[in-house]
Amino acid sequence: MAADKTVHVIDDDEAMRDSLAFLLDVQGFETRLYESAAAFLAVLPDIAGGCVLTDVRMPGMSGLDLVRRLTAEKRDLPVVVMTGHGDIPMAVEAMKAGVVDFIEKPFAEDTLVRAVTAALARPAPAASPDDARLAAEQRLAALSPRERDVLIGVVAGKANKVIAHELDISPRTVEIYRANLMTKTGVRTMADLMRIALAAGL
Repeated sequence: MAADKTVHVIDDDEAMRDSLAFLLDVQGFETRLYESAAAFLAVLPDIAGGCVLTDVRMPGMSGLDLVRRLTAEKRDLPVVVMTGHGDIPMAVEAMKAGVVDFIEKPFAEDTLVRAVTAALARPAPAASPDDARLAAEQRLAALSPRERDVLIGVVAGKANKVIAHELDISPRTVEIYRANLMTKTGVRTMADLMRIALAAGL
């Protein structure tokens, strides 16, 4: 497999690294494993392409800090972050910092493969920021005011019960609104929904 199809896996959990390497190797990807963001950065000058798959919570430099470092060094490596269920606020920050996707643990094998494949196939940005914002706003145009309120809460990284309390509705109703958001915007993942919301300036 070509060097630009390499997946650089960064996770402080050795068992998790080995599991990810196995899953990706079986699917035909080439993997490189790192126990920390610092270990990855040590070899960064020698990395020509591929994508990065990193845990968001790690001792020392976090996945989010790594994304910011790559951005500061103008390294155009697409990054997918892995998050625990309670790390959605951090995942939102990662999206704002420029990651291309995030996946919640535990995730299905096809979710991982789809995220990595999309990251490796990511084309160079063609649309201007204004065009991207207009397209995002059009995707959100069908939302009701209450659905938009829920989306704002989701983008802020708030839990369903917090959003429910602030809007004076039940957590179950928030879940229904979140499902409606996915349907109306035509997205399959929360990361895609976040990307549209952020592009629209929410």
